[in-house]
Amino acid sequence: MLSYRHAFHAGNHADVLKHWVLLELLDYLNRKDKPYWIVDTHAGAGLYALARGPAAKNAEYADGIGRLWGRADLPAPLAAYLARIRDLNPSGRLALYPGSPFLALRLMRTADRLRLFELHGSDLDLLAGQLAEYFPGQEKRYAIARADGFLALKAVLPPPPRRGLVFMDPAYEDKRDYLRVLMAVKEGLARFATGTFCVWYPILPRGDAAQLPLKLRRLPVDWLDVSLTVQAPSGDGFGMHGSGLYVANPPWTLARTLRENLPALTGLLARDGTAAWRVETGEAAARSPARPGPGRRPK
Repeated sequence: MLSYRHAFHAGNHADVLKHWVLLELLDYLNRKDKPYWIVDTHAGAGLYALARGPAAKNAEYADGIGRLWGRADLPAPLAAYLARIRDLNPSGRLALYPGSPFLALRLMRTADRLRLFELHGSDLDLLAGQLAEYFPGQEKRYAIARADGFLALKAVLPPPPRRGLVFMDPAYEDKRDYLRVLMAVKEGLARFATGTFCVWYPILPRGDAAQLPLKLRRLPVDWLDVSLTVQAPSGDGFGMHGSGLYVANPPWTLARTLRENLPALTGLLARDGTAAWRVETGEAAARSPARPGPGRRPK
C-alpha cells in the first residue's frame, strides 16, 4: 500500500525516539576508522517542512521535536540530537525536520556509504532533489533506488566493508509488514551476522504490533529493545500511543545511554501521567566466550 506519507507525522514523538537512537548508533560506528555502510529500507522524502503542507495538517511535531526546541537544559545526548535539528534551522525557528537519510549523511565520514530504498514515487523524487540540493557534489556517498526495501536487502548484504547498519522504518499500514520485518531481519542476519539491525515499531492496542518485538527477541543474536509511551491507549482502540526500537547487535554503550536519558525525554514528551519508558536487553542463546558479539564490550 502506498498511501502512507511520513510527512504527516514528521517530527512527532516517534521520530524523536528513533532519530535520537539512530544518531547514537552512528556515533558508535564512527569510533572506528574502518568505513561502514548504512542501508535505509524505507527512506521517505528526506526533509520535511513543518509549517506548511502535510506536516502542518495535524502538527504532530508540536508534541515531539517542538517540546525540545529552544531548551538549553537537555542532557548531553539529547542536546546532541537537538543540535542536528538546529543545523537545518539556522534562523532559530523550527521550520524543517530531517529524516534518517539527512541525519545519516551529516554524520557519515567520506569513506562511508548510504544505500536508500523508497517505493513511493513522489517521496523518491523529493528525496533525490533534496539530497542533491543539500549535499551537492556528494553523489558518490549515497545511492537511491525505487524498490521494496525488504526485498532490496538481499542485494546489498553483506556490505563490502563488513561493517554497517540496517535501518528499517516501515509504515506498518499493511499488516503484512510485521511478518516482513521479522523475516527481513532473520534473513539479513543470515547474510550479515555481525551487522547492526535497527527496527522501529509502533505501540498500538492490537496484537500484531505487540507481538513483533517479542518475536524479534527470539532471534539468535544479542539484542536491545527500547520503548517510550507518551499517553494511555485510546478508549476506541485506535491510534499510536508510543513506539519502540529493536536493535540486533547493539553497541555495548547504548543501553546505559538510554537508561540514563529516557527519564528526561519521557518527561518532556508525556501527554498524561501514564507516560513510561522501557529498556531491555538479551544475549544470543549460544556464543563462545572467546568470541564476543560485535556490540558487546570486551571483558
